[in-house]
Amino acid sequence: MSKPSNPAVSRRRLFAGAGAAGAVATVAALLPRTPEVAAVADAAKPAPDTSGGYQVTQHVLRYYQTAKV
Repeated sequence: MSKPSNPAVSRRRLFAGAGAAGAVATVAALLPRTPEVAAVADAAKPAPDTSGGYQVTQHVLRYYQTAKV
């Protein structure tokens, strides 16, 4: 009888590959960004809302009317 060595080898390769992929992702996340990439990433962010925050609208007033006890 021969030993089934294929499942152990494939399992080892799976875990080794997962570990390597995790290491690559960690290194990529820790590397500093180049100015061009940083500019593109910053340009994609929406502008902050400067409207003053909470506003009483018709929707809010209707909610207050229905929430009265």
